Amino acid sequence: MTEKTQTVLITGASTGLGAVYADRFARRGHPLVLVARDATRMEALATRLRAEYGVDVEVLPADLTQEKDLAAVAERLETDARITILVNNAGMSLPGTFTTQTPAEMDRLFAVNLSAVVRLARAVAPRMANAGKGSIINVSSVVGLAPEFGMTLYGATKAFVLFLSQGLSVELGPQGVYVQAVLPAATRTEIWARSGKDVNTMSGVMDADELVDAALVGFDRQEAVTIPPLHDESMWAQHQQTRQAMLPEFAQEHAAPRYITLNQ
Repeated sequence: MTEKTQTVLITGASTGLGAVYADRFARRGHPLVLVARDATRMEALATRLRAEYGVDVEVLPADLTQEKDLAAVAERLETDARITILVNNAGMSLPGTFTTQTPAEMDRLFAVNLSAVVRLARAVAPRMANAGKGSIINVSSVVGLAPEFGMTLYGATKAFVLFLSQGLSVELGPQGVYVQAVLPAATRTEIWARSGKDVNTMSGVMDADELVDAALVGFDRQEAVTIPPLHDESMWAQHQQTRQAMLPEFAQEHAAPRYITLNQ
């Protein structure tokens, strides 16, 4: 559990996982800074959280695809020492496939799922490292582990977020900064409607409340990677062991025999 005096900044906080994270951290007594485009919905959420939990809640409207707005949130993270927990939750998906998605749509996806995550983590990480404390929660997805799901660009962005989180954990962990990657599977949020899919026609969809509650159990346990829908934890452990076992094999002066032809 974290100290209640730690302020939490949450992106994508107007709805879905972000709104649930806001509720849960407010319930724990944390002051909040809520970031999203929809100021009206955030104000309604902030009013409820103040009334129910008696915490300070600030609303910071921002469109993370816009450089000016992104820079303002980054500056807040750089300068406000009260913020010691960042929840990089904002994300989006796209309708269609790689061959039908437009370059403009792709740029918007990259802005939210990649650039904003990196910029905001970079904004807060030096301050946290210097203080020797702080937490960064990055919401990735199991899609980043599974090209078979057919969500090529979205999955690629979430694979990036997972790798970024694991790399930051290795780099910042020894300096006292905890970094958690959260990998939901299908979760009941508005992201489905925005990407042209009807979540009510899907099976195996987890409620956002249950997803965040599970993710926070992983947070309290200081897990580097939390996968709420994965029941057999040993599968992830085996995946990690197999991946790490390959590392010494990468330092080779010559190609593997299977890549050397008889004519060489």
